[in-house]
Amino acid sequence: MESSQWGGEGCAGAVVDAGDKVASHHRWTAGRLSLVFSAEEGRPVVLCGLGTDQEPAEPAASTQPLVELMLTGEGRARNNTRFTNTGAGSRLRYAGHVAHSLSDEEWLEIVQTDDATGLRVVTAFRASPEVQGARITTTVHNDGALPVVLEAVSSAAVGALVRAGESTEDLVLHWGTGEQLAENRWTAQPLWSQTGLGDFNSALMNQPGRGSFAAVGTSTWSTARALPTGALVNSGTGRALAWQVEHNGGWRWEVDNVRVGEDSAALVLLGPEDLDHHWSQELAPGASFTTVPVSIAVADGGFEAAVAELTLHRRWLRRARTADRGSLLVFNDYMNTLNGNPTTERLLPLIEHAARAGAECFCIDAGWYDDTAGDWWPTVGEWIPSIRRFPDGGLARVVQAIRGQGMKVGLWLEPEVVGVHSPVTARLPDEAFLQRHGRRVTEHERFFLDLRSPHARAHLDAAFDRLIADFGVGFFKLDYNVTPGPGTDAGAFSVGAGLLGHNRAHLEWFAGLRRRHPEVVFENCSSGGMRADFAMLELFDFQSTSDQEDFRLYPAIAAGAPIQMLPEQAGNWAYPQAWMSQEEIAYTMATGLSGRLYLSGFLNRMDPDQLELVHTATALFKQVRDDIAQSVPSWPAGMPQWYGDSLALQLGARGRTLLYAWHRGTDDDEIALRLPRGVRAQHLAEVYPQRLSSWELADAPDGSVVLRPGIDGPSARIFEIQTP
Repeated sequence: MESSQWGGEGCAGAVVDAGDKVASHHRWTAGRLSLVFSAEEGRPVVLCGLGTDQEPAEPAASTQPLVELMLTGEGRARNNTRFTNTGAGSRLRYAGHVAHSLSDEEWLEIVQTDDATGLRVVTAFRASPEVQGARITTTVHNDGALPVVLEAVSSAAVGALVRAGESTEDLVLHWGTGEQLAENRWTAQPLWSQTGLGDFNSALMNQPGRGSFAAVGTSTWSTARALPTGALVNSGTGRALAWQVEHNGGWRWEVDNVRVGEDSAALVLLGPEDLDHHWSQELAPGASFTTVPVSIAVADGGFEAAVAELTLHRRWLRRARTADRGSLLVFNDYMNTLNGNPTTERLLPLIEHAARAGAECFCIDAGWYDDTAGDWWPTVGEWIPSIRRFPDGGLARVVQAIRGQGMKVGLWLEPEVVGVHSPVTARLPDEAFLQRHGRRVTEHERFFLDLRSPHARAHLDAAFDRLIADFGVGFFKLDYNVTPGPGTDAGAFSVGAGLLGHNRAHLEWFAGLRRRHPEVVFENCSSGGMRADFAMLELFDFQSTSDQEDFRLYPAIAAGAPIQMLPEQAGNWAYPQAWMSQEEIAYTMATGLSGRLYLSGFLNRMDPDQLELVHTATALFKQVRDDIAQSVPSWPAGMPQWYGDSLALQLGARGRTLLYAWHRGTDDDEIALRLPRGVRAQHLAEVYPQRLSSWELADAPDGSVVLRPGIDGPSARIFEIQTP
């Protein structure tokens, strides 16, 4: 086998074209990441090898093209209902590459062309020298003489899922769902299974596989059903690949059986496409289209190792975000507290007690703009403070009370919508709203701003600039509680293309807002975690993980969140109440502490003993938040189970490793933990709540550590794992 090195040491802007003599296999080493590509004559480029600095990539026998490309009038080269064997994708041929090595970034661009249409396709990889991961996009340029219509373009496709001598029967697929109030539920299953791929003996039938395991997100609640993150793990070798699609709109990933009689599989990662999202885009001569970004991470140590690398890769991509490096401790008046019904009288005692508890910011959630004395959803959009709710001194009095307690001022907004009865609907032209068939798209008595429109952007800029100037707002919770369906046909080739244009304009608008107000902290929320994709989280400081109001259910959401987002971005609600037992208060506070503590609750109604548990938790958060922001997650009791008796999450960092354990008070009063090598019961030091009865800790013969709560009802403990 001929091989060559693409990029690497000493390669700065090296350009190679197909006219030069090239080997059939090419290795790109980007720091700790190792990839192998095949560029055989008469075939598309294939990403056929994945590896690390410890175990370099070796080429696999895969024919899955790096790029799948579907055009109107051509479709697939072989009929199926997935995104392999695409006609134009099968015709792509290697035409050159460019590799670059910078101090903090490695990148590679692979160029392919289609002689039949004149299309030039460039797939770009960006990687940190310190991480086993890469971000990937694909750009299609029309260098031909005629227009073409794109129906699907993969950001990337990976054929290197098994090596020579390995079997796809050893592959385990990890995937998640994101139902509202039950977010971040993860499942691990064999790829070949009753609910995965089926082995139909393709060699006997002389038929390639046409089935796939597909996950799809639609409209603008990108994480409301399936999650755009997943992983494949070889249970025999531990080699693992994790991925994420980074888009605040429609997306799809699929794992496919791709060859006749061969033991191989492929992963295809896409943004919006025609089949699921009504997306198509005409590309005139000279025009180009770039896919949504995706990321992959590779590891040799199984699922948790791959998630750890994806975590480090996410931090690298967010390395320029500095507004909230200290993980601001926010008290929000909404959850199980005022529930969107704030007034001066209700807020002032909460403000005082939030400050006593150590909150650094007080956020006035929904309702502060309402003068209707009824259902205010149909009137939102002006974002002018209510007079009725704040009769004596207005909202300014409440803001002054917050600032007087030494806290930042926070406000809730749902900026992307306008109520159907809001005065704003008459002030803005139709082009400022998403439309279909000449009518404004409406959902739950709200219109949707079209952020492609300068009128819509100017309206939002004016609202934010005014609130920051008038009230010194230093924190915004931005919510998004409705979705517009497949998109807009106004000013777009297709409704899906209109929605993609809006989605991208939304990110551009928000990035501009952050540039104008770099000191302001922003939370991303969408009825909880319904839009918790990395396109949003790359720009926002943290994410509300759920609107779940049952403190007993929340730990499963919190424990699963670090697969989808960074631990320090996982805004887990803690809402202690006077009616709770001390164990229940510790339980909800432990949930909040398992990521980004997000505090609520009627603290003003609690007695001193109850408040001590709250104050101890907030003090602990300030001690450990920097460690959490450097941690990687693992799950010593196994993946969090929604109906499980117990759950555990470990957040490990160089300075401190924290172990969170919850027991729901069911009959099974034992939690078995698989901890790092050498860690025994004696190495677990309880750090919260400390003042309540201790759980029994014991070493098991199989090397695990067993926790026995011995408490009737829900209870939770946080331990620091001390180095053996």
